[in-house]
This record gives sequence, C-alpha cells and structure tokens, in this order.
Amino acid sequence: MKSRVFTNRTLNLRKIKYIGLDMDHTLVKYNTQEFEALAHKCMKEKLINRGYPDIIGELPFEFEQAIRGLVIDEARGNLLKLSRHGAIRASRHGTKRMDFQTQQQIYTGTYVDLGDPNFSAIDTAFSISVAVLYSQLVDYKLKNPSLEFPEHKTMFNDVVDVLDESHRDGSIKNVVAKNLDKYILKNEKVVEGLERFVRHDKKIFIVTNSDFHYTKLLLDYAVSPFLKDHKSWMDLFFIVITFSQKPRFFFDNLRFLKVDPKDGSMTNMEEKLTAGIYQGGCADVFEADLELKGEDILYVGDHIYGDIVRLKKDCNWRTALVVEELDDELKKMEHAKPLQDQIRALMEDKEPLEFELVDLISKKIEDSDNSKDEKIEALQSQISELDKKISPLIKQQASIFNHHWGEVMRAGNEESYFAHQVDRFADIYMPNLADLLSLSPRTYFRAKRRPLAHELALSLVLDEET
Repeated sequence: MKSRVFTNRTLNLRKIKYIGLDMDHTLVKYNTQEFEALAHKCMKEKLINRGYPDIIGELPFEFEQAIRGLVIDEARGNLLKLSRHGAIRASRHGTKRMDFQTQQQIYTGTYVDLGDPNFSAIDTAFSISVAVLYSQLVDYKLKNPSLEFPEHKTMFNDVVDVLDESHRDGSIKNVVAKNLDKYILKNEKVVEGLERFVRHDKKIFIVTNSDFHYTKLLLDYAVSPFLKDHKSWMDLFFIVITFSQKPRFFFDNLRFLKVDPKDGSMTNMEEKLTAGIYQGGCADVFEADLELKGEDILYVGDHIYGDIVRLKKDCNWRTALVVEELDDELKKMEHAKPLQDQIRALMEDKEPLEFELVDLISKKIEDSDNSKDEKIEALQSQISELDKKISPLIKQQASIFNHHWGEVMRAGNEESYFAHQVDRFADIYMPNLADLLSLSPRTYFRAKRRPLAHELALSLVLDEET
C-alpha cells in the first residue's frame, strides 16, 4: 500500500529514541463534526446567559462554513483564506461571500500579518465551531440592527471566551464523558502500532493540555481495550504529561508536578523525571532529566501552532503533523484528477497563444504597425474560446471540495497559508497517526528534490525541444 505519510524534511525513524504524542485529535481521534456541534451549542447557551439575544439559540451548526487554516479579521467580521505569502484569495463577511471588488476596496494591497492582534488563525479542528458561530453572529448583527449586538471584535472575544469557559467548567467534557461512543473514534490499529514501536525500543510519551482525569477517561476508553503486550495505557506510555499548557511547555520554565494515578492527586517534584504521570513542566527539563538531544525526539500533534510551529521555533525536536482533513481530501483529489488533467491540457494550449499575443501587441505599439491586427484579433478569439472551456471545469473541480472554501492546502493555484506552515514547520505530515504507525519503526523518510521555478521552466523547454 502506498504510504500516506508525506515528507518535507528527511527523517530517519531508526535514530528517533522518543516519540511524543498529543492526545486530542492525534492519539485519540474525535468525531469532529459531532464534537464541534456540541461546542457550538454550549457557546450559544453561554452567550445568551451573558445577554446576547435569545434568537441566536436557533442558529444551526453548519460544519462546512469553515475549514482549518482560515484567518478571522476580528475587527471587520470577515473570514479570509490566504495564499502562502499572506495574500487574500477568498473572503466572506460573516457567511456571505465577498466579491472581488469589495475585497479589493477593504484590503487593497494587504498582505495579512498574523502578528497583527486583529487577525486570528483557525489552527485546529477545535476552532471550527468558533469560526462558524462568529460568522453567524456577524450575519445576525447585519440583519438585525435593532438587536443589541456588540462590535465585531468584542463578539469574537466573547465567542473565544465562552469556548474556553465551556472547556474549563466541564460543559463540553461532561457530555463527552457520558457519550464516548458518539464523540470518540476508537482505532485498534493505532494501539497495535504503538505496541510494535515499543518492541523496537521506542519510548512513547504523551504531552497533552487535558487534565489527568479527562486524559485517563479517554485512554481507558480508546487505548486500554486493545492492548496485548501491556496491562493498561499506564504501562504502554513511558511518561504522560497532563495539563502541559502547550505551547508554553516548549519555551517556558514551568515546574513538573507528580500525579498519583490512583486519585489524580499531585505532589511537588524534587527529583529527576522517571517513568510516570505528571502535570505541567517544560521541554528543557524533560530533555535534561532524560539526557536527550532534540534530534532524539519526534513529536506528533495536530495543532499547527501549539504543537508544531512553537515547538520547531523553540526546541530542536523533530515534528510530525496530523492533518485529519487530508483523509477526505485525498479521496476528493483522486476524484478531481480527470478534471485537473483537462484544465492543465487546456492551459498548455492557452499559454503559447498568450505569449504570442503579448509579443504582437508589444510590436504594434513599439513599431506603430497595424498590419498584425487581424492576427491579434484571431489570437484573442482563440484565447477566449479556451477560457470558455476552462472556466466551467475549474468550477466543477472546486465543487468537489468544500463548497465555501475549496481545498485546505490550496488557495487557487497557490499553496494556502496553512500549507505553507505545514511545509515550513512539519518534517512529515499525514491524515492520521495510524498512517505513521503502520510503517516500520526503522523507516527512512527521504525528502524529494523540489524543482525551483527556473528549473521547472527549463524542464518544460527541454521537453518541448525533444
């Protein structure tokens, strides 16, 4: 079977001693649509309790209204999709598509800087409900000027705040705990793969932002039932670090607390880390106590910023990103391939005509020569006919993916900003942790040579000549 692990930088698993795992959406997979619908419901209830109009309780959860990698313009109420360079390639005010002219008027020449406090990125599946609800509130504010809605930025902050509150006070987790089969997806292959990696002397550890009791609940449900070489997940994982406060875990100097697995009680840590369960802590102490170098560790997570970007910037660990959206998009890409091939063939016919047209118009202007007008008109007509064929194919191809935003990893022909982050900070990436664990623990991931623009152009010229 063809590997579904994709390589950005060469990585030799044989040299990796420790494999670290995030828990939520990485080791333990969620039914994302159900979970985000639950978060959406909890947030609406809390906003109404804070004085928002009761009518927002009727807002339906529309999962496809947002995808990972979007950027929210908090001050204006807009959702944006960016290219790798930060240029805006698609935009919506609330849930309504913004036409190109309006987008240009608002963002003329703007390359979005995510360091600007007015912009927030949708970095994880846990943020889909935030983007959906915020965009719906923007719609309601616009349609109901008589109702008391705050300014856009205040609304965004309120939505984020009630989501955080829903996680803190158990509004979400208590429901999950009572309905694990609805929200959590078990995968026996993941556990089988972990045990195989342990047999190859890999130490497996967890660093999660979830607290001990929630961590235990999920691991008891999703891991322990499938174990064959170990009695429980506590025997499988060398170290489990709960409530780690990522990304602070990777750059701050937080203290470790020792967790008693019998009751979750904690005590101060005075000695070096050994096998066990902990809370808090930091990467520097983890490395020092276990006498590890950054290149000895591979960390697998799903949060592009909290798990991968900050880790790559602040530590020297190797990185692997779970992009669960790829599970569906790879199938859609295969379905869209015939259309993409037709578009590519038509573009290959169109490009030489465009070059010839530009050359003729330039000569006409420079030489004041109108003798080529008939030829220019013929070329324009040929190009127009090709455009008429290409345009519906592009729309048909786009309809295969998310109807509002298209592919997660593409912004038109360019890479999306999210894809650029994946390329820059993740050494390898895959749809699911199971994809990595299905491979040999001695796998050598070799990055392929990527042609630069001038190399690609030369290659095309040489192909034409032969």
